[in-house]
Amino acid sequence: MIKLLTLSRAACAGALLALIFAALTAAVHAAEAPLPVSDFFSASMMSQPVLSPSGKYLAVRIANAQGRRQLAVINLDPPRQAKVLAQFTDADIADVHWVNDERLVFNINDLQSAYTDGFAPGLFAVDRSGENLRPLVQRNWQLFYDANAIASRELPFNHRLLRVLRDGTADVMVERLNFDSNYRELLSTTPLRLNTLTGRATGVGTGLGQAALGWLFDGSGSARVAESLKDGQQTVHWRAKPEDPWSVISSGPAFAPEPGSFSPWALSNGGQLFVLAQRANPERTSDLFRFDSATRRMAAEPLVSLKGFDFSGNLIYNETTQTLLGVRYTSDAMDTAWLDAEMRAIQGKVDQRLAGVINLLDVAECGCSRWLLVTSYSDRQSPIYSLYDRNTDQIELIGQARPQLDPRRMAKRDFVHIKARDAQAFPVHVTRPAGKGPWPAVVLVHGGPQMRGGSWQWDADSQFLASRGYLVLEPEFRGSTGYGDKWFRAGWKQWGLAMQDDVADATRWAIAQGLADPKRVCIAGASYGGYATLMGLIRDPDLYRCGVAWAAVTDIGLMYSLSWSDLPEIWKQYGMPVLIGDPDKDAAQLEATSPLKQVARLKQPLLLAFGGSDRRVPIAHGTKFRDAVSKTNSHVEWIEYVKEGHGWFKPENSYDFWTRVENFLAKELAPQP
Repeated sequence: MIKLLTLSRAACAGALLALIFAALTAAVHAAEAPLPVSDFFSASMMSQPVLSPSGKYLAVRIANAQGRRQLAVINLDPPRQAKVLAQFTDADIADVHWVNDERLVFNINDLQSAYTDGFAPGLFAVDRSGENLRPLVQRNWQLFYDANAIASRELPFNHRLLRVLRDGTADVMVERLNFDSNYRELLSTTPLRLNTLTGRATGVGTGLGQAALGWLFDGSGSARVAESLKDGQQTVHWRAKPEDPWSVISSGPAFAPEPGSFSPWALSNGGQLFVLAQRANPERTSDLFRFDSATRRMAAEPLVSLKGFDFSGNLIYNETTQTLLGVRYTSDAMDTAWLDAEMRAIQGKVDQRLAGVINLLDVAECGCSRWLLVTSYSDRQSPIYSLYDRNTDQIELIGQARPQLDPRRMAKRDFVHIKARDAQAFPVHVTRPAGKGPWPAVVLVHGGPQMRGGSWQWDADSQFLASRGYLVLEPEFRGSTGYGDKWFRAGWKQWGLAMQDDVADATRWAIAQGLADPKRVCIAGASYGGYATLMGLIRDPDLYRCGVAWAAVTDIGLMYSLSWSDLPEIWKQYGMPVLIGDPDKDAAQLEATSPLKQVARLKQPLLLAFGGSDRRVPIAHGTKFRDAVSKTNSHVEWIEYVKEGHGWFKPENSYDFWTRVENFLAKELAPQP
């Protein structure tokens, strides 16, 4: 039993306001010792709170003394105490879902070891009381059942949660992942209905008549959307009612959606389908639309449209009345558009009291619960969790993600648009340390690259670097997603070319603005960001004094040829030739943009780190590049974390890496004599 400190409502509200006010204070603590590395990269003390369907209880992950994430439930009626329901000595609670007010399901991750250590997320169920803990899906990557698993009805590792149901039972929907004989390629998925009390799984009739890779089910457990993939073409099947025949509503290239196409995004418990579709605006951004079952077309006007951004977020429903209350979305930051008048009024009250930060309100599925969950955050303030009481109109503090961090010592983060050399505008995240510029700078390049790099919120990497006195630039270069199809397509086959130019242009912009010291700039990144780091040092030696690359792609050709990479063959066959380059037709370009083939041009100091168990970018990328660059560059520091994968999972390795980064930057970006 864990007891939480319970203050009076007025005192809690005052404490919360004081904490948030601290996030807005630009105090400089030059005389104070730097915050420890562990303060930035340790596990959050509290994370992922989720209200129960009735809103009477709150499930939350709480870190224990060993940094492991436990599952606890808080009864929101006073006295407010949390009871730990599940914890593991060798794993962390991951995603948590309420099956109903009395039962929860969750899976796990081992966040302190590489993902290749032989464990799957599994699936578990437990009562709110902490009783009847049942394993539903095996943790171990085993190809055959063992006797214990058969006796306990555990499903094998190749099953995962699809959705919880709202039909009055304790059932959930799961799907079996059907792989090829080598367990490398996913061929199809098979949906099953799973009783979380007994562990019994039963097949469900979909009536589709062909294999599918993805499914959407309504709240009663009926399949309404299916997605199939063949020869690089994705087809979406739909039926308005469980008894209706299936019909095709969309078809096109899976890895490069065509302009004007739409894709399924969400299905409500009542069966309302929402889709994402591109708009005919200059950026060709994707908006959220309702799908009309009668006409089998999306609505004429979008439900949510964000200027300059693709829609990304989730629906907030009153499941009792099947009313859409609002939509959570991300533009430059995460926020909420409320359709419900009462929720808009409550949002206004909370924002007035907790001014200067973003306040995200979560309401229980019933839509009428006494308590609303409030998550408050800013660029300097990591999440603070509190409760709004409808009955008393008061706000009470529940906990914080990182109470050890003083927001006054965090850095300001801005979201700006600049112009590339071809006059196209693109976003850059700018995190400024204390004091006045120009500062020594780190250009931090995101991975993917088909992803969005960041948003306006507290970020561990950039805040750590800023705490050490560095300006941090994070460009959303062409090829990044989230800013429209035009910007995404502008990055096709531009590894080391226009994508690299955008990173350099962001650097030169910061120098021209007087933010970055032109003689003290380092480029850094992981995965694709590591590739861009190496190419940046090669292509723009006048800009970058040093580089830090980890889990870096060092040669595009190796992405095609390394047999033990976990990149799917279908992605290599249909996705990579279009988005990155064809290994035959574009051979000359891929060689010219290969850091490994151009390694003799890299002369600057370099910190190079790899995980020995990385299957996304196998360590051969690192060893080949290390051996080659060491012949012409004596300023290369090599780090290998033998049991790490595509990133650092073990806390001690994360602390070690960032301490090495700190020492490397202090040495290489020291002021010129």
